Amino acid sequence: MVSGQYSEPYGYSNWQLATGNWQLMRIGYGWDSHEFRSGIPLKIGGVTLPHDKGLAGHSDGDVLLHALTDALLGAVAAGDIGSYFPPTDKKWKGADSVIFLQEALRQVERAGFRVSNVDSTLILAEPKIGPHAKKIQTQVAKLLKIQSSAVGIKAKTPEGMGTDNAAIAHVAVLLEEITKRLTRRKKKNK
Repeated sequence: MVSGQYSEPYGYSNWQLATGNWQLMRIGYGWDSHEFRSGIPLKIGGVTLPHDKGLAGHSDGDVLLHALTDALLGAVAAGDIGSYFPPTDKKWKGADSVIFLQEALRQVERAGFRVSNVDSTLILAEPKIGPHAKKIQTQVAKLLKIQSSAVGIKAKTPEGMGTDNAAIAHVAVLLEEITKRLTRRKKKNK
């Protein structure tokens, strides 16, 4: 077997097994979209942004936190946001999406993982995210209890997509297993 290849049954490399340095990682992906509607505050990433329209959804419509919640749940194979917070349940009407994210983080921790980093892309015609990106980045990092430098916030316009009246979020997350060390028994010289 070539050094660095993964071995059965646990998927650890020979180097990891030989040195006792090992860590499992998981990748999750989520996306969400909501239509703009007048009379609703616009929340993205837990931050209320100045705009004449907000995102319609069963909860507060925070497209970024919804996509992030699905990415986290998917990374640990724990279902999706709708299986925990069904849109048919009236108690989630207008709910703060931070509640959803907190549940996803509980599932991640229960599975023995923590968030390593997040990368996101927002697709919307307006408002421009650039002036708010740092504030969104800081808030998402705070919610995830990670460094701001581990949260990517990017935005694109939906040129030619016909989605000018909606916001779309794509999120990828990398989780790392809470560190463990294999113990190697030292041979005793007799």
